[in-house]
Amino acid sequence: MGVLIDQLKADGTLVSDGAWGTFLHQMGLAVGECPELWNLERPGDVLKIARSYVEAGADLILTNSFGGHPAKLAGFGQESKALEINRAAAEISRGAAGDRVLVMGSMGPSGKMILMGEITEEKMGEGFRIQARGLAEGGADVLLIETMSDLQEAALAIRAAKMESDLEVACTFTFSRTQNGEYRTMMGTGVEEYLRMVREEGVDVVGANCGNGTAGMIEIVREIRAIDPDIPVLVHANAGLPVYRDGKTVFPESPEEMAGQVKALVGAGANIIGGCCGTTPDHIRLLCHTIKDNRS
Repeated sequence: MGVLIDQLKADGTLVSDGAWGTFLHQMGLAVGECPELWNLERPGDVLKIARSYVEAGADLILTNSFGGHPAKLAGFGQESKALEINRAAAEISRGAAGDRVLVMGSMGPSGKMILMGEITEEKMGEGFRIQARGLAEGGADVLLIETMSDLQEAALAIRAAKMESDLEVACTFTFSRTQNGEYRTMMGTGVEEYLRMVREEGVDVVGANCGNGTAGMIEIVREIRAIDPDIPVLVHANAGLPVYRDGKTVFPESPEEMAGQVKALVGAGANIIGGCCGTTPDHIRLLCHTIKDNRS
């Protein structure tokens, strides 16, 4: 067993953090600028984001490393700094978390497709190994492979995480509801196919993030639980489905609306609940109050 599973056994439902990108843009991240480079150039601002979620009461916080795969960093000319960037990301969140909050090292998609010949399987796997190594060296407690849609890429990331560390590994996919009511990724992967892959690869935590507000996540968790009643499930829901308003995309679900659906989400079988696009420390603070009140 690892630290995350042990804490789940001790505390029951845990609260994760919320969105990071929104914060970075509020602090001045420009369109087309590399978010992960801030770990080296503006670490104080990244630390403020991590601390805001610790102060909101989160049990777990992520790292500013979602786009930390060398292939993704190459788009900004920063691939040679991949190890340094990921290590710094974990060090910053570790500094905010101290000993009382767990750090999940974020590993998002590489941005390249093996199927289209944009990258080789070996190069993709090697990149995830660099990322996992940096996050582990920087002090992450868990490695979170998130927002995935392709089974092959996710499997490579899971294997890389296990090769480079002895940390627990979580893996979330992004599912959207199709016209016939099924939940599938943009690559056509369904919940059952996803679960088969992650269980074969030996992940510790499964789940879904992005793509849905809380209501959609409740349905996805029910699908997961119908197949596997035991494995821990992590959910990072958007603050509702995005709408275009006054020239920009906004996520309309308020902290009260999100917290109001927590009971149903926990009832469906979610074990770790946090936020994705559009969520703020206010969302997480109210989630904490709602969930932790139910513990006592």
